[in-house]
Amino acid sequence: TEVRSFVGLASYYRRFVESFASIATHLTNLTKNEIPFEWTEKCEESFQKLKTFFTTTPILALPVEGKDFIVYCDASHSGLGVVLMQEKNVIAYVSRQMKVHERNYPTHDLELAAVVFALKIWRHYLYGVKCEVFVDHRSLQHVFTQKNLSLRQ
Repeated sequence: TEVRSFVGLASYYRRFVESFASIATHLTNLTKNEIPFEWTEKCEESFQKLKTFFTTTPILALPVEGKDFIVYCDASHSGLGVVLMQEKNVIAYVSRQMKVHERNYPTHDLELAAVVFALKIWRHYLYGVKCEVFVDHRSLQHVFTQKNLSLRQ
């Protein structure tokens, strides 16, 4: 269908769109077989928002070798979103929708999943380089200062 084609095209450029997964949620739901096709106001809003992103120039910078990286992570029950930066320059955005089983996770685990997601996706930038990770969940400070973690942590 046309919706599936548009979502596929948009997904290719997802790293240039902040919070892509949450914006595209209503459109990706239309591509699922078990959900009947119904174009709603929210679908139209998502479509128009993505169209706007693709018709305007994103301001992303190339990474500069030798400079420290900053990673901002956030999670909700609908998706994970992370931003890679150097100084005040955005290098890339990445987001994804939550898997069905992840929607049952407590907030602490969701926020930690966002950190793991960011470190995995950008490992080629971050390996061997100093980076700061920012999360908005206070209890994760304890996790980052531990020498030994359990599998659940």
